[in-house]
Amino acid sequence: MTPEDVRLAVRAVVVHAAEEWPSGALCRNDGARFPCRLHRWGRRVLLNHGLNERQLDALIRHGNPFVHVPFPFLVNGPAPTRTPAVRPAGAAGYPARGPVPRVSAPVVRPGIRTSGSGRPVAPPATAPRWPRAS
Repeated sequence: MTPEDVRLAVRAVVVHAAEEWPSGALCRNDGARFPCRLHRWGRRVLLNHGLNERQLDALIRHGNPFVHVPFPFLVNGPAPTRTPAVRPAGAAGYPARGPVPRVSAPVVRPGIRTSGSGRPVAPPATAPRWPRAS
């Protein structure tokens, strides 16, 4: 597994995320039944790379297909040279996060046309005519 495999796997799981439709969950990118082939591949690569299910779901929820996952990924956390930022859930502007939300289907808006034949309307016969320049 190369760093490029990991980068492409991140992109695959984020871009090919679930989208809820009346017929069930579909892939947001290609409309196939979720999980599509690329989402399954990306998930398998990232799990083999050392991410757990919770981290993978957070990555998908984040929504950035270009987020950096360190290579090699350390199961115990980031490298000792970097200290992660502490962000308590629900405190000081950081919302508590729940399960991965699914994107809902687009809202169907009614057309702008009202009932009628759809043909242009002629001006009324009693409409005044503007004087012509002679």
